[in-house]
Parts: sequence; C-alpha cells; structure tokens
Amino acid sequence: MSIRSILLALCLCGAQIAAVAVAADLAIVGVRVYAAPDAEARDDATVLVRDGRIHAVGAAAEIQVPHGMERIDGAGKVLVAGFWNSHVHLLSPVLADAAARSADELAQALQDAFTRWGFTTVFDLAGLPGNTAALRRRVEAGELEGPAILHVDAPFYPQDGTPIYAREFYRQRGAPSAEVATAEEARARARRQIADGADGVKVFAGAIVGGPVPVLPLDVDIARAVVEEAHAAGKPAFAHPSDPRGIEIALAAGVDVLAHTTAATGPWGDDLVRRLREADVALVPTLTLFDHELRKEQAPAAVLQRFLDNATQQVRVYAAAGGTLLFGTDVDFIPQVDTRREFELLALAGLDWRQVLASLTTAPARRFGQDARTGRIAPGLQADLVLLDADPATDVTGFAEVHATIRGGRILYRKPD
Repeated sequence: MSIRSILLALCLCGAQIAAVAVAADLAIVGVRVYAAPDAEARDDATVLVRDGRIHAVGAAAEIQVPHGMERIDGAGKVLVAGFWNSHVHLLSPVLADAAARSADELAQALQDAFTRWGFTTVFDLAGLPGNTAALRRRVEAGELEGPAILHVDAPFYPQDGTPIYAREFYRQRGAPSAEVATAEEARARARRQIADGADGVKVFAGAIVGGPVPVLPLDVDIARAVVEEAHAAGKPAFAHPSDPRGIEIALAAGVDVLAHTTAATGPWGDDLVRRLREADVALVPTLTLFDHELRKEQAPAAVLQRFLDNATQQVRVYAAAGGTLLFGTDVDFIPQVDTRREFELLALAGLDWRQVLASLTTAPARRFGQDARTGRIAPGLQADLVLLDADPATDVTGFAEVHATIRGGRILYRKPD
C-alpha cells in the first residue's frame, strides 16, 4: 500500500459508517466459514454475535450458545464477511426521492437492490445533490433498515460535458448542473460537498457526450483541484475514465479509484498497467455494465464480444500485476440487480473465487479505511455477514446465492422459506 493510501485509511478510520439501528445477539451454528479470502475453510463452525459484534468463532462442539439466543442453522451453508458494492447509484424513482418517500418504500428498494444480494455497505458514485445524504440520515436514525451508505454527492463534469445518458434525468428532476468550468469553482464545490458529509469525490475525466467528439475530457487542473480537496480531507477520489486520455487525466490528478475499465478502446499494455500499479489506483470492473447496455441496444454480437474481450483483458492483466480490484455493479444506472452475471464475467477475466471475495470484502474495507472494523470474520469486528446457500469455492456464482444478509448482527434480509 502506498503512503497516500495509508494516510487515507488513517483519516477514514475515525469516520463512522451509518450505525445499525439496533444491535442484535445471535448464533450461526454448524456452518462452513471463510473468515477471509486467504483463510482456509472452517467446517461445522459456530459464530456468536453479541451487541452487533462478532464475539466468538470456533468449532461448534467448543462454543456453547447461550440459552435464548437466536440460532440460525448453517448446515450446508457458507458464511463470509458482508459484501461491499463499490459502485452504485441511488437513482431509481424511489431511492432518488429519499426525503419524501416512506420508510417502507425505501427499505424495500434497498433490499431489492442491495441487501438481497449480500451487500452490507455500498458506495454511491454520483447522485442528486443531497439525496444520498438524506437517505443515509434516515437509515442512521433507525427509520428504515439498509446497508451502510457512503457517497460522493454530485459528480464533477467538464463544462458542456453532462453525459448524454444523464441529460434527460437532470432535466426531469430539475437538478442543478454538475458541470464545472474552472479549477477554483471545482475546488470550492468539492470543499463544500465534503463539509456537508460526502465520503469522497468523483471526476468525469472523460465524459461521454456523443457527437463529433464522443468523449469530452475534463481539464486536468480541474481534476487535480477536486482530488486535492478530497485528499486534504482524507477522502478517496474516483474517476470515470471512458478512454485512455481519461486514464491519463486520472493519473495526473492523483485519483485513487477508476470507476470503470475502458472497454471501448482496446487492451491495456504493460506500461499502463505498471503506471496504474505504481500510483496504487484501484479498479472497479463493472463488467455487467457493458454486457447489459450493449445487449439493450441490440449491438452486433461482434461488437459485444469486442467490448467484453477488452474489459476482461484489462481486469485480467491488472489483477495479475497485483492491482487492487473492488467489486461494483453500477446498479441503478443499469437496472440489473442480480449479481450472477458479474461473477461469471469476473471468472471469465481469470479471477478465482478468493480474488472475487477479496474484491467484495477485504479490498474495499482496506481501501476505504474500514478494515479495523469490517471485511473479515474475527472476534471484535462488526458483525457484517453473508450466509450463502452455495459454496463459491465450487462455483463463483455461489456468491449470489444469498440466504441471509446480516449487518451489525441485525438480519436485513432472509431468504423466504
């Protein structure tokens, strides 16, 4: 980990992600446990949770479950740490109206999109100003159950660079422009958003605008100003690159995470991979995004294959070089909530189940400064857990076979009988 990442983690460790409304006590008994991506399986184990934290992990024969404690039968199931989705958008009709919608509506929408699929923490990478903060406040206040929510608030687009796919949404919502014309303007807004509670920033280093210049680059001085404000506050900076020029802007600005691959523009070479690794930039593959959007547009099979080949090659070479990968689906930009396809595509990119588990748990917890409290199954850590009906070591899509999602000891989702 680079010095910059260590500093970011130290700054973020003091920040508290949304607290679970009511901590709970429970025991998961007779379960196979993968305590971390590099840990061996522990069979017929019991995990005790007290006051929302993991109290004990051990052989079922050695741990006595207190009388009256809720028991979950883990026979034939697998227990892993709670999942992070490091690229979401809270833009569905319900979630984009967080202040006005009923608690029941919001809770159901959060379950359908996130906790049903094992996500105990999500990072919203661009939304309507103030909306995600309002939703997080309602979760924190105990009005409704949901995952822990981090967000970047409004993104930073180039002047005249609102992406072509976002223009109608902004118009319908009457949302203010997220475009910035100068470094001073960008710096001031970044400082304001962070002061208002944003957990990071996102720059559109390359905005897809269509027309003669399909991708509009963000001025590097503007990108650098935004990133500097984030780092001064100990917050991570994300970049939407779109193309190689966008990656160059992201690198020059010092961003921490690329929110996508650049699937439209060919394979990544050794030099680019080396530079990204040296800069300690993490990558969110979002492979389902390209698969979904091209199929929706009924793109020719050859075009779809080219995009997927490029995207999976970029993930493959970056993982092989030791680059950090963070799981993300771009859900609510695309409506596909089922995570199976993303796991299939990550396997196609050459990732084994342990690498996928790391992208879901330890890697984001470490990258965002939360590894002292979540990301693994160990005594003293927050009881963010996912109980699976299938073993991902046998088939990586087993990560989508969620039986129960537990955050801080509280069951947010349980598969119907």
